[in-house]
Amino acid sequence: MQPESARARVLIVDDHALLRTGVANIINQEIDLEVVAQAANGLEGVEAFDRHRPDVVLLDLRMPVMEGVEAIRRIRELDAQAKVIILTTYDSDEDIARALTAGAKAYVLKDISADALIGCIHEVLGGRTYLAPAAAAKLAERVTRVQLTPRELATLRSMADGKSNKEIAAELGISERTVKAHLGHLFEKLGVTSRTEAVKVGTRRGLVRLD
Repeated sequence: MQPESARARVLIVDDHALLRTGVANIINQEIDLEVVAQAANGLEGVEAFDRHRPDVVLLDLRMPVMEGVEAIRRIRELDAQAKVIILTTYDSDEDIARALTAGAKAYVLKDISADALIGCIHEVLGGRTYLAPAAAAKLAERVTRVQLTPRELATLRSMADGKSNKEIAAELGISERTVKAHLGHLFEKLGVTSRTEAVKVGTRRGLVRLD
C-alpha cells in the first residue's frame, strides 16, 4: 500500500451528500489519492481548504450559501497555487468562462466516467489543465460570438426578472429610450425577436438564471 504521505489529498465540495460519497469511494480506491475532507457548500469548502490544505479540490458550481465561483476566488486568496476542478451539471459557456476566469484548472461534467475523473485529477495534479470535450466546444463557440456589454447584460437580467422598460430604466439610472436601445442591440446579438426568446437564449447560455 502507498504510504499515506505519498498520496495526493483531495477535498470534495458538493451540496449532494450521495454524490460526495460516490466520488469519495471512487477516489479512495486509487493507490495515490485520498479524500481528506468533504463540504456541503462553498463556504464550508473554503473553511475545509484552509484547515486541510488539500492538493486538489473537486468543487460543484452552484451550491447554497456560497456558489462555486466565489469559493474558487476565496480559496485562491488563501493559496494562489490551489488546484480546483469544477465538477458540475452546468455546461453553459458563461458558467465555464466564469469558473476558468476565477482560477479553476479543470471543468468536467457529472456524467464523466470514473476513469476519466481520475485521469482529470492526475492531469491537474501534474500542473496541466483539463476541459471536458463538451465544455471545450462551448468555450470555442463563445469565442466566435459577439459578447453583450455590461449594460446590455444588466438589461437582460432585469428583463428576466419580469421588469418593464420603465422599471429597468429606474433600476439602471437611464432613460426608457436608452433601455429600448439596449434591447435592440441585445436582440440582435442574441439573434432573437422578442423578450421571451431573449430570456430563453440568455438562460441557455448561462447569462441569466431563473432560479
